[in-house]
Amino acid sequence: MGMPEIIPAPLSVAMSVYNAERFLNLAIESVLAQTFTDFEFLILDDGSRDGSLAIIRHYASRDPRIRVIARENRGLVVSLNQLIEEARAPIIARMDADDICAPDRFAKQMAFLADHPDYGVVGCWTADIDEYGEPYHLGGADHPVTHEDFLAGIGTRGPLLCHPAVMYRRAPVLAVGGYHKAFRHCEDLDLWLRLASVTRLGNLPERLVQYRHYPEQVSSRHATEQQIGAAVTRIAYEERHAGRLDPTATLDALPPIDELDALFGRKGLSRRVREQVAPGLLYSRSGLHDQGFDLVLHYLRDGGAHDGMWRTVGRLVRFGAPLRAARLALALAATTIARGLLPSTAPAGHR
Repeated sequence: MGMPEIIPAPLSVAMSVYNAERFLNLAIESVLAQTFTDFEFLILDDGSRDGSLAIIRHYASRDPRIRVIARENRGLVVSLNQLIEEARAPIIARMDADDICAPDRFAKQMAFLADHPDYGVVGCWTADIDEYGEPYHLGGADHPVTHEDFLAGIGTRGPLLCHPAVMYRRAPVLAVGGYHKAFRHCEDLDLWLRLASVTRLGNLPERLVQYRHYPEQVSSRHATEQQIGAAVTRIAYEERHAGRLDPTATLDALPPIDELDALFGRKGLSRRVREQVAPGLLYSRSGLHDQGFDLVLHYLRDGGAHDGMWRTVGRLVRFGAPLRAARLALALAATTIARGLLPSTAPAGHR
């Protein structure tokens, strides 16, 4: 008699791990505790230097659904594409090493995809927590539920999908080329915007993932690069939507902002990106300490609004950057004079 045929599980769970020992146990256990149990759990250790790999191997020794991939560090985009290639199931659930799934997350997302074959991606709303597991309060709207709301959200630059909360069909993700290297730190947004032309995307209006916020996470440490990439990927979406070629598709990295006009063959895009990104950096400690500060100064020289800028001078002092605070104050004074504004409309207004 031959060996019995092994039927692949209908779901692959994909988690990339890098130096995540602090929260990793809770993340893995929340996956293993799912009420939907028929899945393989791919955990890729991307060259961690802490105890992450030992934690992963400990759980793998106890649960045969876990498949461990361990190698040298190659970065998140490479790791995500490798996980997609290695997945044996037609549906993939993303999960990060610092978040927590509700026990019924997979069951509800699998049921939605079974009932909606026209949807290639389904996320869910999140409950935001801090590094200690306590509620982390954020303003703003929840993620869009329907595909139509998703498309409307692209234009308003609102939140679309929470990456570690999504479940997607493997085939359309492969068809559009997976994650693109050029959009490091916002590779997920770029993927969603490319998928929007071939399938429907939406979210379950239930908080099925606890999404963690803490200073060491990517969105905190790389705020400027992430926001620039998000602005550029929306421009690339517009190019594709207009029937033009997307020049970012084959790039390994985005060029400097000043080269965007030449890259897309249209004037005004570099300035547009600065106009979109600069206001968001005024409240970012990491953004005001990295290249985002020079972006803000360039934005002012290009005629950008002063709204919130004088408060940012004080914020820079509190962030321990008095020299940058002085440079910003001088730039504000210079642009105020150049625009012929009354001196009293600058520091006294503190807008």
